[in-house]
Amino acid sequence: MIKNLLLVTSIFVTIFGFSQTSISDSFIFDGEEREYRIYIPAIYDGSQPTPLVFNLHGYGSNNVDQELYGDFRAIADTANFIVVLPMGLVDDFGSTHWNTFGTSSIDDVGFLSALIDTVYAAYNIDGNRIYSTGMSNGGFMSYKLACLLSGRIAAVASVTGTITVAEFDNCITNHPMPVMHIHGDADPTVAYEGNLLFKSVEEVVNHWVAFNECNTEPIVTELPDIDTEDGCTATHYLYEGGLIGSTVEFYKINGGEHTWPGSAYITGVTNNDFNASIEIWRFFSQYTLNELTSGIETEKEPVAFTVYPNPTSQEETTLQFADNSVKTITVLNFLGQVISEETTTNKITTVRLKSKGIYFVSVKQNGQIHTEKLVRN
Repeated sequence: MIKNLLLVTSIFVTIFGFSQTSISDSFIFDGEEREYRIYIPAIYDGSQPTPLVFNLHGYGSNNVDQELYGDFRAIADTANFIVVLPMGLVDDFGSTHWNTFGTSSIDDVGFLSALIDTVYAAYNIDGNRIYSTGMSNGGFMSYKLACLLSGRIAAVASVTGTITVAEFDNCITNHPMPVMHIHGDADPTVAYEGNLLFKSVEEVVNHWVAFNECNTEPIVTELPDIDTEDGCTATHYLYEGGLIGSTVEFYKINGGEHTWPGSAYITGVTNNDFNASIEIWRFFSQYTLNELTSGIETEKEPVAFTVYPNPTSQEETTLQFADNSVKTITVLNFLGQVISEETTTNKITTVRLKSKGIYFVSVKQNGQIHTEKLVRN
């Protein structure tokens, strides 16, 4: 959440050195000019579908700082993935941000989905290998994408960010979501124990462990204390055995503050026993969206309901269920934005599709989730 204060001279030298492959661009979304940077690795030649990694800056920071602070460029040059660094807009308090704290009405989920389309049109992107990570507010936003854009995001990683209390119970994720979380237990900005606004780190980790149905007993590894002068150590928790091979990984930085492990820029107690960027890519590279969405219905019995008419030319369409048990019905548009939500016991109910387009209706019943595509012509 805090802005990373980097030396101006260091920024200038680094950007100059990568000027041939870091590109700044923008487009209009919701009447606002939305800026982003994109890093094209030296190995990229467009001949094969290439993974895409969102790298989201923290509150009050910017995408140039994040490109340097949580640096993936050298990794991308050898592993061949494209890094996209979007720029947040200014909130009601005058700070650049991602809309996770309720400090603005900016549709950042819609913007980032449109940004995927924009990059997809210009480069050979592998739609099954799109990931999101970020620092602090960028970590919060990555979790929001896991919840509201899961149809496009294969896995996420958060460094020093958690999930707000307001958004914690409204997370709709339609496939097992591999998650890596990195956090210092002495973080003065996003407290490890949480507060009235943020969930604690352990609550967030346990949520994803339960959602993915991973083993609740992790494999615990104490990382070698390579840098004995950095003022902290690191413990790695690996939760295996999740649905469709999903896992949750947690790096607890013992004594660590609000920082990116392995960064070349030290802004507080920063762990140097491992490199967060390397570990995040290692984690992401295991997962593809098509694999995570395959076989889900064979793992669990799907929620039984029918939709009619579908497609429809009318504003309303009908959902019919097999019984009167409690179910939560959520309607999303094609950008993953929630249009409506209700909890009901009715066997027959209707949903409204206010305009023409593609929608998704997600029904959660008895701990199970099933989603159908709706089309209004």
